[in-house]
Amino acid sequence: MAANEPGQPAPVIPGGSPSSFSVNLDTPSSALAIGAHPDDVEFGCGGLLAKWAADGCIVHHLVCTDGSKGTWDPDADIIALAARRQDEQREAARRLAGDRAGEVRFLGRVDGELESDLATRSEVARVIRELQPQVVLGHDPWKRYRLHPDHRHAGLLACDGIVAARDPHFFKEHDVAHHRPDALLLWEADQPDHAEDVSAFVDAKLSALAAHESQFESTMKASNEDQMAAFEQRVRNRLGDLGRPFDLDAAEVFKLIADL
Repeated sequence: MAANEPGQPAPVIPGGSPSSFSVNLDTPSSALAIGAHPDDVEFGCGGLLAKWAADGCIVHHLVCTDGSKGTWDPDADIIALAARRQDEQREAARRLAGDRAGEVRFLGRVDGELESDLATRSEVARVIRELQPQVVLGHDPWKRYRLHPDHRHAGLLACDGIVAARDPHFFKEHDVAHHRPDALLLWEADQPDHAEDVSAFVDAKLSALAAHESQFESTMKASNEDQMAAFEQRVRNRLGDLGRPFDLDAAEVFKLIADL
């Protein structure tokens, strides 16, 4: 189930101008991308993660659900599908980051049943404390008219998990030192205010997306080579549209929260 799926209109630029945007953070030492489903991270920030990894950043993934509903086949073996999607996610992470690929962790919540409850927040906070990312990336939970509940809850868990991870009196039972990331980047934002040049990393993003073979039919609408080529062109067009206001060949855009 894809985040930031191609074909959506370009995001609104506040004031009708890119002048209010920041562009290109310094490469962090490590990053943690938190997605609702396998493949959401690659859709939302795959180009940026590939760029940072090429510059030395360790890239971690946290996937909140098992992806077991990611098929149109009513007779699918969903246990096998969930296992397959974990394998695909690990391969996608390897394609994005190569030898800078960090950990790929799974919360294992049932697809479509993710909740931003206290117990799950604790698990996310523990991961942040253990991995100590300099930057966290996730879904924007406040995107208007979002239908999929997992995307909303995953975004809230990223935000709430940071708050819990940074403060020493939250979840003291973790017995892990608290950790405050430097920045949070939210993809799919209605009002993004930060752009990242991914012009040299579009192919890496597409390669990582192509690791999610179980999603070709349902998410990518790509049941044959021609349809896959059309999907890839939609991604390229989308990234090009996002980059154009900044004189970039391709960009991914985010809401940047730097005061954590």
